[in-house]
Amino acid sequence: MDNWYLHLKGNLDGGLESMLHPDVVFLSPVVFTPQEGRDITMLYLTAAGGTLGGDADVETKAAESGSGEFGYIKTILQGHHAMLEFETTVEGKYVNGVDIITCNDDGIITEFKVMMRPLQAVNAVHAQMGAMLERLAKG
Repeated sequence: MDNWYLHLKGNLDGGLESMLHPDVVFLSPVVFTPQEGRDITMLYLTAAGGTLGGDADVETKAAESGSGEFGYIKTILQGHHAMLEFETTVEGKYVNGVDIITCNDDGIITEFKVMMRPLQAVNAVHAQMGAMLERLAKG
């Protein structure tokens, strides 16, 4: 997970691409079908960073700071799996969710699943992500 935090801070050599397996599977809280492959996963994670405020200090507790910026508040690690609980605010709505990350023996991400709550937050994130994905596709 050290590389994930380095990536979020913009300090990882090789960037996000270096962390993702070519056949990585991304599971979104708003898209029914799994998204397969490095390119689509990079697109979704980049859009999420732009939507959820990924430039914040991700190792601080967002709720404690009162900033409303993205921050991880709990980390659970077991073997090749990590569950990172996050909080942020989107369009004035509190967002609480988890990133569930699975890596292979080399520490490369093979699956990235995002789950979030409450429903109002999911709807706000869905709208923002759609707009961000459209901007990135035109990019």
